[in-house]
Amino acid sequence: MLRLSRELNLAMLLVLAACATAPQGPPPLGGTAWQLVKFHGGNDKTFVPDDKAKYTLAFSDNGALTARLDCNRGRGSWGSSAPGQVRLGLLAVTRAQCPPGSLHDQMGRQLSYVRSYTVKDGHLYLSLMADGGIYEFEPIPAAQR
Repeated sequence: MLRLSRELNLAMLLVLAACATAPQGPPPLGGTAWQLVKFHGGNDKTFVPDDKAKYTLAFSDNGALTARLDCNRGRGSWGSSAPGQVRLGLLAVTRAQCPPGSLHDQMGRQLSYVRSYTVKDGHLYLSLMADGGIYEFEPIPAAQR
């Protein structure tokens, strides 16, 4: 009986140790840079950029956010209070006139409504509040940074 109790205690310790070392949500965003793959709106409309490199986000380790929104550039801040949660501050954006069909106005308005993120299969998904849509990004190749 004593041996069974020890084995159960050992098994419980192993389970607790495995839980303590298991991933606790998506990886942190600091030090990463991404380019837009597509936007899937809450109205089931999908927008795909003509050039992914025209729409980028870079998250610095110190909470600074830099963005390229087609022909405009922006700077702001970001923060995360828990794994999977993120808030993007308002961006100070240049005001160049981008060509028709550009997503710059839409992204500029919507990024401050991002509330959560996940990383799946190497892609970053930023979710807007109230089921407003999801931005899907892929990592920017190191040679392009």
